Amino acid sequence: MRKKTMFILLIISIPVIFFWGMTSKWLKDGEQPRANGKYKYVIVLGAKVKRGAIPSKALAFRLDAALTYARQYSNVNLIVSGGQGADEDATEASVMKKYLIDQGFPESKIVIEDQSTSTYENLLNAKRIVGNDLEGFTIVSSDYHLARAKMLAEGLHIKCDVVPAKTPKSIERKVRFRERFALLKSAITGK
Repeated sequence: MRKKTMFILLIISIPVIFFWGMTSKWLKDGEQPRANGKYKYVIVLGAKVKRGAIPSKALAFRLDAALTYARQYSNVNLIVSGGQGADEDATEASVMKKYLIDQGFPESKIVIEDQSTSTYENLLNAKRIVGNDLEGFTIVSSDYHLARAKMLAEGLHIKCDVVPAKTPKSIERKVRFRERFALLKSAITGK
């Protein structure tokens, strides 16, 4: 009986170890290539907005990373991307725009995409807005989220590089665990 139990545990553990290793590599590779000012458009992917139209800590970290990058490369325009969730009292894009303007970023260099409800839609709608002017995007998102964003961009035939934003420690374990399954889903479905 003991040998049978060990065999079953081994059979179960092999795919789990493979899945964990594969998604760990994807998450790490998601943070490359780092952006260097090559693309004119920087898409800042939305995240949770708290009551009172206040950016969550994760969204603020993304916006701060985008601001730092845009100040280094003054040729870029920021696309703020995100619609309004059922539990949000404003669109993510409108909250992002206000945050950027409050930090002194010029409104004339902000493009709004406020219809999307997923990362796939963020990229697709931004691609439509930019149109023929699109050479590629610099994607700004939380470090753990970039692998999937890049995977989706490639599926939409969008060249990209990245600017990783740190992930709040309070949610890091949860979102990194959940993202492994989202990565697998996107690899299978393309969305």
